[in-house]
Amino acid sequence: MKHQNYYIIALAASTLMLGGCNAVKMPFGSGSSADESKSQSTLPTDRERIHSSHPEKIFTAADLEEGVVTGDWTIEEVYGEKAVGETTPFLKMVPSEKRVYGNNGCNTINAKYTYNPAEHQLSFSELASTMRMCATPGITDAIIGEALDKTRTYSWDHEGDQYYLYFYDEAGNMIMKLMHQNFDFLNGQWHVTAIENEEIDEPEMNLVIDVDEGKIHGNTGCNILNGKLDVDMETVNTISFHDIITTRMACPNPENQTRLIVALEDAAHATPIDNNTVVLLNLLRQPVLTLKRIP
Repeated sequence: MKHQNYYIIALAASTLMLGGCNAVKMPFGSGSSADESKSQSTLPTDRERIHSSHPEKIFTAADLEEGVVTGDWTIEEVYGEKAVGETTPFLKMVPSEKRVYGNNGCNTINAKYTYNPAEHQLSFSELASTMRMCATPGITDAIIGEALDKTRTYSWDHEGDQYYLYFYDEAGNMIMKLMHQNFDFLNGQWHVTAIENEEIDEPEMNLVIDVDEGKIHGNTGCNILNGKLDVDMETVNTISFHDIITTRMACPNPENQTRLIVALEDAAHATPIDNNTVVLLNLLRQPVLTLKRIP
């Protein structure tokens, strides 16, 4: 484990009403999205050129060294014990919004945060939580809130492409371990070169993936496509594409459009082959889509 990088985390708790019966005092927040049925609907334009509003982003050790902590992190341990919840405890850090979202295993939590990379400082404010009664005994939701309140510094480590984040209290004791659900390499514009290992000759079959926003859009080679992307916090490096919709223009090769949509719906994992090539895999780890980055 590398403990070379420590950052100051000042955690200032405050009370924030979330509305209705939800109110509260705790750190971070935002729950998981429910499954939605796939559908088709007519979109306003067709065969338009697809552009990404976000530059491609790759999560690297340099980000942490520069003080940028972003993306989805599963809370693996708290005070040396396995983090246990009715749902998987996690944090989602979104620097562009200056907010952190997540779940403590029972309630959704969120906070505003600011950081100063030059001084390695990070502080949280307007901490909030829903107040659902937790029916399962022995979960670590309250302990997670306590640990976040005591966090003062952090360090990081990695095993291959898997990154880990460690939080420490004022005395330097490690109080929380988080694992990064690392799909930032999917961000950007992609051309579909193969479906189920079969090469596809569709120059217009392009996708734009935005992991932070949880969105995918693109062109099936004939119609405009939009959909959603979720990172599964309960299983290491698992994703899902859903709520996929397309325009309805008649296509010369409709089977390729159908195969693309089915492949996206079957995708459960993603593996970078190199900086410019990614393969989407199904639950059996079989390739369903091969993507080539568009410069």
